[in-house]
Amino acid sequence: MEVKEAIEKAKTKNQIAFNFLLDKFWNSVYGFQLKRTENENDAEDITIQTFSKAFDKIDTYNDNYEFNTWLIAISKNIHIDLLRKQKSSIPHTVNRDKDDEFHAIIDESPSPEDKLITEQNLAKLLRDIKKLKPHYQEVINLRYFQELSYKEISQQLDEPMNNIKVKLLRAKKLLSEIIKKD
Repeated sequence: MEVKEAIEKAKTKNQIAFNFLLDKFWNSVYGFQLKRTENENDAEDITIQTFSKAFDKIDTYNDNYEFNTWLIAISKNIHIDLLRKQKSSIPHTVNRDKDDEFHAIIDESPSPEDKLITEQNLAKLLRDIKKLKPHYQEVINLRYFQELSYKEISQQLDEPMNNIKVKLLRAKKLLSEIIKKD
């Protein structure tokens, strides 16, 4: 299968075409993010988000540009958005006292109310996860609750790492749809 043919088939939601494109361009996008983030987990997460977004928006792809260039642009934007979120989530105040400048970090430890809300949200999330097919439940459990790497999940389930990534991508998408319905 050639890239242009795969893109056309992917536009019709053909899973084989999605897998072909993922296999063909994974290393390129992952390598790009690894250089930017210098962190394997962040690079993997951003790469998965890149393919998820690209596959969701494949109809908007303009074939005047290289597909790889389009993926890299999506990946770069996702990374920039994550950096902005991280930057804005660190509240601080600047105080000046006798030419000394220091930052006082606001205590954000959860209150008893926050803990209760978190527990309720977690219980709801677990109920939503149970609505997924068992193989999707399993990859979500291994990745997010047992905090295994993709490689460890691949070894444990005896499946290729790209299958694990695609399965996790689908599981997150299905879970998102379940949560939106509720």
